[in-house]
Amino acid sequence: MHRSNLKMPQSRGISVGRSNTLTRKLKKFWPLYLFLVPAVIYTIMFCYAPMYGVLMAFTRFKPILGILGSEWVGLYNFQRFFNMDMFKPLILNTLGLSFYSLVAGFIFPILLALMLNTAKSGRFAKVMQTITYIPHFISTVIMVGIINLFFAPNLGLVSNLLNSLGILHGPLSVLLSNSAFNDLYVWSGVWQGIGWGSIIYLASLTGVDPELREAATLDGANKFQIVRHIDIPWIMPTMMIILILSCGNLLNVGFEKVFLMQNAMNLDASEIISTYVYKLGIRDAQYSFSAAVGLFNSVINMIMLLAVNWASKKLGNTGLM
Repeated sequence: MHRSNLKMPQSRGISVGRSNTLTRKLKKFWPLYLFLVPAVIYTIMFCYAPMYGVLMAFTRFKPILGILGSEWVGLYNFQRFFNMDMFKPLILNTLGLSFYSLVAGFIFPILLALMLNTAKSGRFAKVMQTITYIPHFISTVIMVGIINLFFAPNLGLVSNLLNSLGILHGPLSVLLSNSAFNDLYVWSGVWQGIGWGSIIYLASLTGVDPELREAATLDGANKFQIVRHIDIPWIMPTMMIILILSCGNLLNVGFEKVFLMQNAMNLDASEIISTYVYKLGIRDAQYSFSAAVGLFNSVINMIMLLAVNWASKKLGNTGLM
């Protein structure tokens, strides 16, 4: 009893001390905290407030009755999704496109950053950075328009070029092919995002101590060995963080681009979870079912994020939390 009585004032003193420290920080850095207010309001309004709508996935929603007034059906919408014929193709298409985009979109920005970092000419590196950054600022609609302009079956630039060279005889069927959809989607995305994705790695590489490279050069190391033993280990924590964040959005394939690239001929390969949810919710007005599919998608993303984060911490002691 005597010892416990002695500990109480100490814990109370710690809590009071923490509150005083927080108060002092608020008074001292209030302009910085003020800048956080719009972000906090935005997060509450668009990330937390809409979570109330998740209840729609467990009801047979009718707009006239509202979410709470609609009939509660439990897991019926999820069971319906799991038992439907489209379940397996949707999962396979989404995972296939996601993994393909993840691998290609993760590796090439790293390679570009390492090449630009080792370039002898600073002017050449700046020119290449500018050239590779520009496609990032092209909107999705314009990007798909460029793809259609190049690969249109009859009037596309690629089709005309191949026909004039005698390589192709007739229309080009790339836009109408199921097998070519993933390649066209992923590599156009790599071209558009490789420069922008390399920025964070270039920023990380600027923190490498030049004396490490000088010492390695004096020891006879070539550029490849310097990149392998100095640059890559240095940016490894950054690479793991980017990988974890990318895996957290594994099933959130870009809806706009996929939807704009869809047509009746490539629908078997291009129909993914996000486009299916859009069609169910907007076109067919199946609000509860589309909400259940979207919630399933979000839960899988969260599981993937936690699993990759846990594995990263176990393997390299790098994680988000």
